[in-house]
Amino acid sequence: MIFMTKSKIWQIRLFFLIWLVFIKLFIKDSIFGFLLLNTFLGYIPIEVSFHIGDKPKQNIIVFWLLTLIWLMFYPNAPYILTDLLHLSWLHPNGLNGLLKLDSHIWFLYTSLLISALTCAFIGFWGMINVAKAINKRLHLENRFADFIMTSLLIFLSSVGLYIGRFLRVHTVYLLANPKFYFKLFLNMWNQQMVIFVILMTIIQLIIYWIYTIIATNNYKKVEK
Repeated sequence: MIFMTKSKIWQIRLFFLIWLVFIKLFIKDSIFGFLLLNTFLGYIPIEVSFHIGDKPKQNIIVFWLLTLIWLMFYPNAPYILTDLLHLSWLHPNGLNGLLKLDSHIWFLYTSLLISALTCAFIGFWGMINVAKAINKRLHLENRFADFIMTSLLIFLSSVGLYIGRFLRVHTVYLLANPKFYFKLFLNMWNQQMVIFVILMTIIQLIIYWIYTIIATNNYKKVEK
């Protein structure tokens, strides 16, 4: 696992504060009005993950409550990756089929990509941290258990991506009327939904694989 120092955590907090202000001030295109809210929602599970510790001294009720809150909000972090498809609204291709060299289009592309990458990758670090913390609480501290727990959380987040993207259900709706949405979730399973979940799971598993390579490499450097 990639270790996150307090200074790095505060760097992330400062970055998101500045970035959210930047979006508010400079993203004036109405069709990209979603970027401010989606970036903020993507940051929430990142912040919550900073407070989920693997130390036994953390109160068990606080630990599981924070974990539940994190689980409800986590799909918002990789969700912005699906927002990249909204770039088609800008009609980036000219009549000749080639991409336009339009500063407005590339500015929005850059802004959307920054939000997507930071929320997805930092959020993914938080997910790995939460998986390890859960396993430590359950006394399952080994690589296989970490992989199983991480895979489970990835699958659940992929289902959450489908719920948010296609059912248009925000996390707060679940708190307002859980009974209604529970019935909705039971009836949402179909072939297209399953294919989408599988594809999103594959993407996240590949990111997990990349993370494990980087983390292992850093660990070996520290040993030397």
